[in-house]
Amino acid sequence: MFIYKNLEEIIFNRHKNVPADQLIILSGYIGPEPVMRLKDLPFPVTLVYGMYASEGIREQLHKTLLKIQGEQDNTNIFYSQIPVHSKCYIWLKNNDINTALVGSANFSVSGLENDYKESLAEITTDSYVSLRDYYSYILDNACRCDNLDPKFKHVGFLKEKSKNSMEIASDPLTTNIDLLTNGEVPEKSGLNWGIADGNVTLGDAYIPLHKATIISHPGLIPPKQGFSLQKIEGAKKSRQNDAVEFIWDDGTVMQGLLEGNNEINGLTYPKQMCSSPQKNILGKYLRNRLGVDLDYRITKKDLLRYGRTDIKVTLLGEGIYGLDFSVNNK
Repeated sequence: MFIYKNLEEIIFNRHKNVPADQLIILSGYIGPEPVMRLKDLPFPVTLVYGMYASEGIREQLHKTLLKIQGEQDNTNIFYSQIPVHSKCYIWLKNNDINTALVGSANFSVSGLENDYKESLAEITTDSYVSLRDYYSYILDNACRCDNLDPKFKHVGFLKEKSKNSMEIASDPLTTNIDLLTNGEVPEKSGLNWGIADGNVTLGDAYIPLHKATIISHPGLIPPKQGFSLQKIEGAKKSRQNDAVEFIWDDGTVMQGLLEGNNEINGLTYPKQMCSSPQKNILGKYLRNRLGVDLDYRITKKDLLRYGRTDIKVTLLGEGIYGLDFSVNNK
């Protein structure tokens, strides 16, 4: 069995066809959206963030995972103390492996929701003994996220980034994105996209990704795939626009898309960040924080009254962005 589409739904429904009373997930990187879905499974789940040993974890993602850990009785989140880049999904029955999928798909929206980008394959029964030895060793060398060994790693951004030129930011993976254009909030785009003429929904909004930001912060916003899978039968229409996850400063988690086209140095980058599956999820959220109605035209005065005219964007992990719109952390 080889799969490259609808990975998330297959993982969350496989137990309906194959008897299981436990799920073990080893993943190089993990995202909060699918982790929150684990509460709906009818058995315990052990989830290991594998690359903690070599890359650490951003505090915002760590706090989100701690909150999920505290709220979901069937979920146990661990951080590996040895570098693990593997992606393994293992269903057990009476402590014996009953089926397993391995491949390239991280347990995150980016890894599971972008058809054709990643894949998983079923392993044969003659590999079960080796697989058990493998995951047992990793679990023996892992700490639960709410009980970290202080001798091992501290929470935070652990990898140093070198400054290659004057154009490169000291931390390329975080920046403040201005919500103003020529000193004002655009009347029919950005935060006000939903009140523009055309095919929009009230409340639609996006965060602009300026070329200067992409150039000066390499790695923060990845280039797009460079082709459209709309031509492939059955592919998602949004495939060219990679699905990602947003974690806001107040703990709100939402699914997002990096969409639109920015042509830079022969590569195509996204032009904006929006919410998914509806673009007005982002607009409703921001308007609620600003205290304005969906049909209200936001101006610079509204942002100044709120306390800031930008949003801090930080890459927390592969396909996971921290967004900070708080007044105290500008």
